[in-house]
Amino acid sequence: MFKRLSVLAAMVAFCVVVLGAYVRLSDAGLGCPDWPGCYGALTVPQSEAAIASAQQAYPDKPLQHAKAWKEMAHRYLAGSLGLLVLLLGVLAYRQRQFLHTPWQLSVGLIGLIVVQALLGMWTVTLLLKPMIVTLHLLGGMTTLAVLSWIACRHVASQRIVIRPWQVRWLQLALLVWILQVLLGGWTSSNYAALACTDFPTCHGAWWPDMDVGEAFHLTRALGESREGGQLHLNALTAIQWVHRLGALLVFVWLMVSVKLLWQSAMPRWLTGCLLMLVLGQIALGIANLILQLPLVLAVMHNAGAALLGICLVAINARLKHSLD
Repeated sequence: MFKRLSVLAAMVAFCVVVLGAYVRLSDAGLGCPDWPGCYGALTVPQSEAAIASAQQAYPDKPLQHAKAWKEMAHRYLAGSLGLLVLLLGVLAYRQRQFLHTPWQLSVGLIGLIVVQALLGMWTVTLLLKPMIVTLHLLGGMTTLAVLSWIACRHVASQRIVIRPWQVRWLQLALLVWILQVLLGGWTSSNYAALACTDFPTCHGAWWPDMDVGEAFHLTRALGESREGGQLHLNALTAIQWVHRLGALLVFVWLMVSVKLLWQSAMPRWLTGCLLMLVLGQIALGIANLILQLPLVLAVMHNAGAALLGICLVAINARLKHSLD
């Protein structure tokens, strides 16, 4: 029961991450101006009376049904994930003597879900403040990674033995992935994905004019500089360019990882998945630039990042399994 529930929770967490990306990229993050309901109700207002009441309560935020339903669908799915994580934590404690992972990990996820709910609320109340949106994305990816770890530890049976330095290299690959997720979240939450649209250069230069200090000032509001004015192009360019440099680091690190895994006893299908996901992410990143960020490709890029994290977790779960 615990094994099946952990796999189900990981699948739902992946759907929550991808749906959250779709909501953010389709500008529906403020489809409902309040939280946890929508215009004071548990569902999107439908009747004429409910719509009139919603407009009276929020006269400066007109109701857009399409965006509101996207936001509420994400909240419903996230709420379902919260219930699954709660059940998983209860089962982990009751069956703690039979688990392949510390029961505290499953119980601790309940706290992470609570933090995620608070970040979701602040995302709305603080009007998509970049730092909050980025942390919300990181929290979603972390939840997905932990659930994937628990599921893989209870599903995987093959023990892989490789050298200690190779284990450390593959563990650090997870850290590299997390850092790139942060950079990607910061790029998306600041709407800097199209700050420069040429490739491989940016504005025709290999090192464009950038304002790194302004770009990574963490406490400012969306679209504003630290002084309160409009965020200028050099800052947005810096955000995008640093994300590109991070992608280059991830590519090199993971290609070395693929080589190490290919020479080990790791299942070929798992190594092949890592290779295809790395190449696919690079291709999607370039395509998003060249094609001006079409919604479907942008969502696929976010989904690819989540799948890449799952793949790295699955690999590390097998390696950890061999060292027990």
